[in-house]
Amino acid sequence: MIMSYLAVPISASNPDKAAEQIKAALAAGAEILELRTDYLENLSGQMVRELVAAARAAGSKAVPLIVTCRDKNQGGSIGYPLKLRLDVLVAALKAGAEFIDFELDNFLRIENQERILVALSQSRRGRLILSAHNFSGKFDDILGLHRRILSICPSAIPKLVYTADHINDCFGALDLLNRTGGERIALCMGEAGVITRILAKKFGGFVTFASLAEQCATAPGQLTISELKDLYRYDAINAETELFGVIAEPVAHSLSPAIHNAGFASLGMNRLYLPLLVQAGSAGFDSFMRNIIRRRWLNFRGLSVTIPHKHNALAFARSAGAKIEPLAEKIGAVNTLVLSAQGGIRAYNTDYAAALDAITSAMGIARSDLKDLNVAVIGAGGVSRAIVAGLNDFGARIKIYNRTVEKAQKLAEDFGCEYAGLDELDKLDARLIVNCTSVGMYPNVDESPLLEGCLDGEMTVFDTVYNPAETLLLKQAKKARARVIDGVTMFVNQAIAQFRLFTGQEADAELARKTVMNCLS
Repeated sequence: MIMSYLAVPISASNPDKAAEQIKAALAAGAEILELRTDYLENLSGQMVRELVAAARAAGSKAVPLIVTCRDKNQGGSIGYPLKLRLDVLVAALKAGAEFIDFELDNFLRIENQERILVALSQSRRGRLILSAHNFSGKFDDILGLHRRILSICPSAIPKLVYTADHINDCFGALDLLNRTGGERIALCMGEAGVITRILAKKFGGFVTFASLAEQCATAPGQLTISELKDLYRYDAINAETELFGVIAEPVAHSLSPAIHNAGFASLGMNRLYLPLLVQAGSAGFDSFMRNIIRRRWLNFRGLSVTIPHKHNALAFARSAGAKIEPLAEKIGAVNTLVLSAQGGIRAYNTDYAAALDAITSAMGIARSDLKDLNVAVIGAGGVSRAIVAGLNDFGARIKIYNRTVEKAQKLAEDFGCEYAGLDELDKLDARLIVNCTSVGMYPNVDESPLLEGCLDGEMTVFDTVYNPAETLLLKQAKKARARVIDGVTMFVNQAIAQFRLFTGQEADAELARKTVMNCLS
């Protein structure tokens, strides 16, 4: 199998800062260093020779070097002239760099091609990475472009990088890695393309790139090396790794990868949990599901589903002939999909029990004590359906408040509840208030679904938002001396239930909560 390397770009503005970054990258576990010389001010061939020498002397063991001086039209930092950029790459080869990265478009010019090939022929170990970037979207024919690069220079390593506007755009890069052999690099830029950076190793991509820190990133969507190694278990990924993930929009705030990957690691499982940004509503969701089911070689085995796709998950499960648990059908929302190696789907809802347990535990009551309790539920989405169904099953008196009154009405009719618009929240009369909206979720931490003065000390306030653990709503509740239930409790409860469905084993509840709280702190 092709060796996959974790490369850290060195993007400093001067040699001294570059030397500091090199030491930090090696200490963090970089397997290749990419010297992005287009970030260096007052660049010269001599500067690059000295930088290569400094990189060689920095670590206890030599790591390979890629020297890049990117054309500004393809993502370069400083717009250096072509002649200087060629001088830099030639100097890097003479200094002993293992790889130089040059743009395919510029390589097509015969005079550039001849100079690079002559320099490579005079290098004992130098290799050429021929790269193509598309910052506006997908390549029209990525497989054809891969073939074209190899036809132009059979010894080159093709590097194909493009922007993913939707997660479904990633399948072109993943298909390329699956269908081709040899050394090749295929990655997607942007938040929607993050999975290609994590999965490059699983599918034999020659290199994936991770920055030292967010501010050092050299491309949109580039993870940090600590995220890749610690959160996404990069060192444990191999061709047999089974995949799981959370489907959401947005997804960057989600702590599901942290909690599930910690659980997999604690039990020594060859499994990886990914953030899956799925946009474009039900159409985007359905297309994503069809893409992963059709590609069984991806080895997806389980999916968590959250805002705004819990209804979409149920609709897809029905259309795909999935085995849907009766509770999920009754609730009208799915938050867990389990996929078999043969393509079968099972659908569940773990929010129902997680929420009931969080409420009854915090209030110190049994589920039967919920009978006749006045409850205000804010929101009418997927999590609302699960909580309303649970409270309704045990006889609570529920009133649903939602911005779109028609959605509140539909949910209320399904479960025999009352409903109202958000403009009536200042008149609420309830002992238990449950926020099922994303209001107050990171990064909008200064928002609350309620105005000051709506709460009192006789109330219990439950916010299903878990990031941050203490939302503005919960701060308001504490100020009013109300009992509070944070979203972390429900989140951990439902995640533990999902882990059991995914693996057939019990998660460590203490580890799960500790992982979440460490992330939030």
